Amino acid sequence: MARLTESPLIFPGRKTMISNVILVHGAWADGSSWAKIVPMLAKKGLAVTAVQLPLSTFEADVATVGRAIARAEGDVILVGHSYAGAVIGQAGNDPKVAGLVYIDAFAPDAGESAGSLFAAFESAPLGAEIRPDAEGFLKLTRDGVFNLFAQDLDEDEKAVLLATQGPINGAALGGTLTEAAWRTRPTFYLIGDEDRAILRVDQERMAARMNATVEHVGSSHVPMLSQPEIVTNFILKATA
Repeated sequence: MARLTESPLIFPGRKTMISNVILVHGAWADGSSWAKIVPMLAKKGLAVTAVQLPLSTFEADVATVGRAIARAEGDVILVGHSYAGAVIGQAGNDPKVAGLVYIDAFAPDAGESAGSLFAAFESAPLGAEIRPDAEGFLKLTRDGVFNLFAQDLDEDEKAVLLATQGPINGAALGGTLTEAAWRTRPTFYLIGDEDRAILRVDQERMAARMNATVEHVGSSHVPMLSQPEIVTNFILKATA
């Protein structure tokens, strides 16, 4: 599944390490989900931004990432977790984006959304623990967080995730891509083998379709919290 680490069509002659990494969280999370990753990337001399998605509409989330790209000086690697795979797939069409990293993430093509992929996937256990409120925002139950979303974290970390989870508007999951950035950029995909939100088999199918550079990690849906060293080293490969 390996692919070139550089696209000669878009980035001819690039020889130096990319210096900007933008981390994009998924649903039921916020920018703090990257708290263990940020200092490790910074120690490598990278300029790191962890965005805060509103999770209100797909368009607003893409625009948030777009503003972070605009502020970066030089080429950028976008890293997306879970739902954010759809967001970086759209926002990543910006010419400053030199590569994409998917962490247990949805990877829609043009005309697809995170929601349409989820509907077509094998039934994942987490789906039964999603609850809508009166305004259409979705949250996870305690059992969903503790046993299906982040089952390999300690009890204190699980409690923090439950308390701070970012509800996502269900309509945002239906936001469709107009153009998939992974079709024209180097793409990397880290698969969580114990993921109960997006099953391994479906992650493997998406990664194969993208012809991504693939690695596996023995983790839940949140390897950036349970296996931060592995996630950091994987991201660094995309910056080389």
